[in-house]
Amino acid sequence: MGKIIKKGEKGAAANYLSRNMAIKKLQISLAQFRRLCIIKGIYPREPRNKKKVNKGSTAPKTFYFKKDIQFLLHEPVLHKLREIRAHQKKINRAIGKREWVVAKGLEAARPTYRLDHIVKERYPSFNLAVRDLDDALSMLALFATLPTHSGVIKPSTIKECARLVSEFQHYVMIAGRLKKVFVSIKGIYYQADIGGSDVTWIVPHPFTQDTPRDVDFRIMATFLELYETLVGFINYKLYTDLNLVYPPKMRDETSDSGLAGFVVETVEGNNFLDALAAEDDAATEAAGVEGKNRKQRKEVQKRVKNLGAALDQITSSTQLGAEEEEEDVAEADEDEDADIPTAVVAPADASETVPSLLDAAKINAEASANSGANQKLFGNCVFFLSREVPRNSLEFVIKAFGGRVGWPATSGAGASVAETDGSVTHQIVDRPLGAGETRHSQREYVQPQWVYDCVNAGRLIKTKGYHVGEMLPAHLSPFGGGKEGYVPSEAALSALAVTKGLADADEEEDKDVVEGGIMQDEAESDEEGDDDDDDVEDDGEEELENKGPLDSDDDEAVYQAELEAEAAGLSFTEYMQKKDAEENGASKKKATTSHANLKKRKISAADAEAAEEKELAKMMMSKKERRLYGQIEFGRKKKEAEVQKLQERRMAHQKEEAKKTAEPKEFAKPAPAGKESKASTPKMKVASASDKTPVKALTTASATSAKKSGSASKKAKKA
Repeated sequence: MGKIIKKGEKGAAANYLSRNMAIKKLQISLAQFRRLCIIKGIYPREPRNKKKVNKGSTAPKTFYFKKDIQFLLHEPVLHKLREIRAHQKKINRAIGKREWVVAKGLEAARPTYRLDHIVKERYPSFNLAVRDLDDALSMLALFATLPTHSGVIKPSTIKECARLVSEFQHYVMIAGRLKKVFVSIKGIYYQADIGGSDVTWIVPHPFTQDTPRDVDFRIMATFLELYETLVGFINYKLYTDLNLVYPPKMRDETSDSGLAGFVVETVEGNNFLDALAAEDDAATEAAGVEGKNRKQRKEVQKRVKNLGAALDQITSSTQLGAEEEEEDVAEADEDEDADIPTAVVAPADASETVPSLLDAAKINAEASANSGANQKLFGNCVFFLSREVPRNSLEFVIKAFGGRVGWPATSGAGASVAETDGSVTHQIVDRPLGAGETRHSQREYVQPQWVYDCVNAGRLIKTKGYHVGEMLPAHLSPFGGGKEGYVPSEAALSALAVTKGLADADEEEDKDVVEGGIMQDEAESDEEGDDDDDDVEDDGEEELENKGPLDSDDDEAVYQAELEAEAAGLSFTEYMQKKDAEENGASKKKATTSHANLKKRKISAADAEAAEEKELAKMMMSKKERRLYGQIEFGRKKKEAEVQKLQERRMAHQKEEAKKTAEPKEFAKPAPAGKESKASTPKMKVASASDKTPVKALTTASATSAKKSGSASKKAKKA
């Protein structure tokens, strides 16, 4: 007879432990158990069959893996938590006995613990630590803005959070790692490239924060304790990779100098920022020398192009001998590579090819070139920040892209540019200039959004629309949904404008290249062109006959049509259909509707065939694959529903705006001369003589006409 197995000793019940059992096994309190689980990254688990794990009971319980609790038994922090608990009992006993000197000494000798080994354990490599940097920076930035007098968080902790965030932003600034910026209601989103990984964090607006009472700050403080150690490790790694001293020194810790107060020194004791400034000066001098020699280079290029034909004649005689030598070399290579197997089928696309080290080097070179160009986006600009704009954010963004910036003394110390400096090119303002303030004619007065939009666009955009008093354009998020997400019409129009500008620039470059060289085959091409003129003209006429309004290759016409459709409150397709109906008449409209119905039938048949193929493919899937496919489809449909909802909201907003703009025009229309009544003439005169709005004028006119009609009816009854 075999051994009888008791219930709960084997299977799923033996793999899980409830929270109360875990606390008893670890011999700590519930608060310390929560802190230990947060620090070690251990989370509750949901068993598949709760009834079996809970020994037949259906009561709600929190379960953990048994192996995770066994893992916690050997944690050094656990022993420190036990010591802290025993030490707290001694302090409470001394306070109960009114032994204040003893209690004060015990409080000063409270045991502490460090989390360095846990950070190394949870993040074995630097890339893994950078991936979890988003939440860490966001939480540190949040706690850095909390008031120090609230009593919820220690002032020393708030100061430490502000120091770590400032050090990280200072590294991003001097290394030029910032990529995107977005200002929202919640705060300012930043995205930086750290070690090839994108790190996105949010910094709250510099307003007075209130500590809510319904938030458990003890749990958040535990996360904050881990994140402080993590960000400290990452900052040390980033600074040491640049051969800089960590932590960086501050010129004056008491002043509100911000990022300008850091003194960045190398390990050798040199100033890092001074070295960068010297490199920039050398680069500008080299650029000046290059500009002087540009004309000489163009002349040399022209002469080289003229020698092309002569070189072709010389090389034509030597090609025959070279071809024979190449054939001999190719035969020898074929003999050597005879044992190497070749691909049976050619790769279908780029994803099937294996990249080489040369391709990787080209990709890295292109990425570094693009990043270097973006680092100097504001290299030729000097900014001055007025006192009403967010100084810390603008200083961080402008300096990260190579610009110089200054601010008034009331905003803090450390400004490198004064307001009266003649080299200032842009002044960031957010209100009209006062009576006592002077306006300089050699600088642009723009609002802060211009700086952020330039960063997201990757170029210096026009300042039109960003001046004080002008309606600002939409501040679009650079973290858009992409192909599956919602793309606003402003983003599409700006992308079209950018591509059009690039195309125009390419055409100008091609034109300059063609004009610079002397083409010796012009005569032959002219003779061939004369023979083909008739054919080209015939083809052009056929293309003009068959080309519709939507098939036009003119980007300006399409851009103008999109603007007219947006002003009318219609989509682009609806606007074009309406325009075609007005131009071609009702007969052509019937033809288009019949063609559309026929097209719908064809599309429906194609959709039915695709749906049938999809169902057949589903039948061949396993249960697990079918469930995974269902989850993917559910996520896709959810995204499509969100995009559709945003599009409908946008259309409703456009229609409301169109109605608002159309209402005053309707009231301002004068009545026809033949249909204008006698009673209406004095009313319109009164409305025009007074300074009332069209709506008020119309209401007063209707009231006076009603009174006169009533008096006329009473006189008729008396008669």
